Amino acid sequence: MLLTGLGLGVILGFVMQRGRFCVTGMIRDIFTQKSWRGFNALLIVIAVHAVGLAALGTAGVIDAQADTFAPLGVVVGGLVFGMGIILAGGCASGTWYRSGEGLVGSWIALVMYAVSAAAMKAGVLSGFNDAMGAWSLESTSVQDSLGISVWWLAIPFAAFVAFLTARFLQQENARPKMAQLKPKKTGLAHLLAEKPWHFYSTAVIIGVLGVIAWPLSAATGRNSGLGITTPTSDTLRFLVTGDSSRLNWGTLLVLGLLVGSFIAAKASGEFRVRVPDATQTKRSVSGGLMMGVGASLAGGCTVGNGMVQTSLFGYQGWVALAFIAAGIWVGAKLWLKPAEFAEAGSEPGLAPAPSSPRGGSKLTVDFAQAPQGVLGGGTGVLTAQRPVVAAESSSDAKSVPGLRSLGEGRYALDTLGAVCPFPLIEAKDAMTRLDSGEELVIDFDCTQATDAIPRWASVDGHEVTNFEATGDAGWTITVKKDGAV
Repeated sequence: MLLTGLGLGVILGFVMQRGRFCVTGMIRDIFTQKSWRGFNALLIVIAVHAVGLAALGTAGVIDAQADTFAPLGVVVGGLVFGMGIILAGGCASGTWYRSGEGLVGSWIALVMYAVSAAAMKAGVLSGFNDAMGAWSLESTSVQDSLGISVWWLAIPFAAFVAFLTARFLQQENARPKMAQLKPKKTGLAHLLAEKPWHFYSTAVIIGVLGVIAWPLSAATGRNSGLGITTPTSDTLRFLVTGDSSRLNWGTLLVLGLLVGSFIAAKASGEFRVRVPDATQTKRSVSGGLMMGVGASLAGGCTVGNGMVQTSLFGYQGWVALAFIAAGIWVGAKLWLKPAEFAEAGSEPGLAPAPSSPRGGSKLTVDFAQAPQGVLGGGTGVLTAQRPVVAAESSSDAKSVPGLRSLGEGRYALDTLGAVCPFPLIEAKDAMTRLDSGEELVIDFDCTQATDAIPRWASVDGHEVTNFEATGDAGWTITVKKDGAV
């Protein structure tokens, strides 16, 4: 039965990678994009979970109970975890599946996450973890406090989420159709490994997998469903100590998640090893450590708390989710900022560039003189720090700070190596510098941006004149600025 954990993990990893499913982005977009669309996908997962687990519990298949609520640990842990996943560039499950896409920064964050979680649960920080969780409340869930059946909560909640989903879909259908990549495959291969997966259908599948996970896990003696933090800790402890008891259904689940995401990324041409720059490496280390500490204090991550405990209407789950959101807000305020583009020629060490063969301009970079920390975040596959760039425009094109003029009102923005959401943040910032009718050519290699950038263009009314792949895990998109924006 242990192998069911591996099998379900492979499916879950495939689904999450193809659906671009990461709770960090869902909550982050509330603050950075003023959009609740992604958060509604999380609510769908919770609603499917709630109805499914209530049905299994009523039928006596499982005995799902909300975890003990320790307010101090949950509040502090939620905040720390929320800030950590902003630094790491993804939540716990997101870090696992992005590791399968070849992001070395996610590999680093994942190792640090496992180390700090193990230290909190069984190592030098276990005393601190126990002390923070020592004070707990007697009531664990809303239904226990009210003395009612869980169905009185599950059904109204599911109905409310269904109403919200219908509203969001109506709004989406009313907007211009989002640009998509030209298909290269047909049939089932196109549907599974190429066609963009809708957030909401992905959420339904993940919710169903979460319901299935509980009885499969319980059959091995693990009375729990989906979970990431303890299995990640157990994986490291098994590798270090050889303790076979740590090789359980949960550890196979997360290892399967990595395998499934790798399969999905390879099948869709979205796998490529991408090495982070020094800035993102430090953030991955710090973020991973904060994730392990925060999730251990809070009793779970965005999966264990944000999807499972919330569906059981446990106080721990909903309070943790609220403070994870607060931590994401703080992290977004501190670290999610557009690149500080330098005025062309305003820094020392920038020599004039010869004209490019296309008659536009050519970037000139002096790595020795480039100031450190120009970019507020992101990873670079070419440089340790993103340098200041100078754009020499063609004679009939104006100079735009931080952009490379291609001539005739077209400008190039290179965000290759930047992790999400930086390609979108930089694109939005650059677009404010352009005049109506001018075009922005954006090169990027962040898989999540294949949805985020064309969706932003659709919502803001810009026209996408070109969108194509440039190789494995590389894309270019040309956005023409709308006159009304």
